[in-house]
Amino acid sequence: MSWTDAVHLALRALTAHRLRSFLTLLGIAVGIAAVILLTSIGEGVHRFVLAEFSQFGTNIIEIAPGKTAASGGPGGLQTTVRLLTIEDVEALARLPDITLSTPVVWGNSEVNANGRLRRTTIYGVGPEMAELFTMKIAIGRFLPREDANNARAFAVLGPKVKHELFGTAQALGQRLRIGGLQFRIIGVLEPKGQFLGIDLDDTVYIPTARALELYNRDGLMRINLSYREGADAKRVAESVKSALAARHGREDFTMITQEDMLRTLSKILDILTAAVGALGGISLLVGGVGIVTIMTIAVTERTNEIGLLKAIGALERTILGIFLGEAVVLAAIGGLGGLVLGIGFAQLLHLVFPALPVHTPWSFVLLAESVAVLIGLAAGVLPARRAAGLDPVEALRAE
Repeated sequence: MSWTDAVHLALRALTAHRLRSFLTLLGIAVGIAAVILLTSIGEGVHRFVLAEFSQFGTNIIEIAPGKTAASGGPGGLQTTVRLLTIEDVEALARLPDITLSTPVVWGNSEVNANGRLRRTTIYGVGPEMAELFTMKIAIGRFLPREDANNARAFAVLGPKVKHELFGTAQALGQRLRIGGLQFRIIGVLEPKGQFLGIDLDDTVYIPTARALELYNRDGLMRINLSYREGADAKRVAESVKSALAARHGREDFTMITQEDMLRTLSKILDILTAAVGALGGISLLVGGVGIVTIMTIAVTERTNEIGLLKAIGALERTILGIFLGEAVVLAAIGGLGGLVLGIGFAQLLHLVFPALPVHTPWSFVLLAESVAVLIGLAAGVLPARRAAGLDPVEALRAE
């Protein structure tokens, strides 16, 4: 029997029972649609979170006081942590490949200006903060470069704080009171939006030395550095670690590179996306069981036909191919329908909820269709082998 005849027989068998074939491929379609929809949402969230972190650049190193990892040594020794200081920042800024640096202190305080009062987040930073984290100035300027320990009492407002305190009025040159200190406003930032639920526009930036005074602190809460594009991140991190450990006498700080953080975050999100896709895959198993059931019924119904084919000389592999072909065609058509449904629902969700990130890579589409075909092939094996193994005489006798 030629392959064209085999295909013709398979298609005729499927169209002979349209409702049954439709319900069978619908099971596969629902499974594929569930996988596509869930993985599209998972991949969209994955890309969204990575983009949120990457908007500040990927060549950033963050240093925090205290070491989170356990260390050896006798108990009771070296229990104190040396504070991070502005002098540490200045020393690290002189290292090769380090391009920008800023000391960071933050807190939450009431701010008073223009007869209005509100509570917001205050950041004590250096003049390179804006460039390091790609902040743009809408009006005025950012904090000027001057002696970090004796910086003047200047303030730069986030756009939300500016609007709340001054509305449409001019803010530059106005006085701003934070706690017991007075500042002069020299700039307003462009809107930055939210970062993982944190409103970056509801902030005030002041010099680090003034923030240390405001919050009565002796040391910094963070040091942020950026290194030259193209530089070896691992080598730069090691040089920073060595320099700071030499200043402190030991490694009493924790250092995280943006590259390491993004890599770890990406692995976590990959696992979550795979887990979500696996949940949708349960529907595919149900669809596979449906194909097994329908193909088993088809073998029983077409026993006479199988006996006739064998009587005229059809080989076992031909019979096997016919029934496997039917199962694969059912699964493939169901898979295509599932792709249309899944992608359609994903885009509809994005239209209804624009904030929900949705992305369907072509690799997912091809993988889903391939899985559908494989499920059809696997589900059709047992019924097809049963059909191929029938005795022609007994098959012709069957009612």
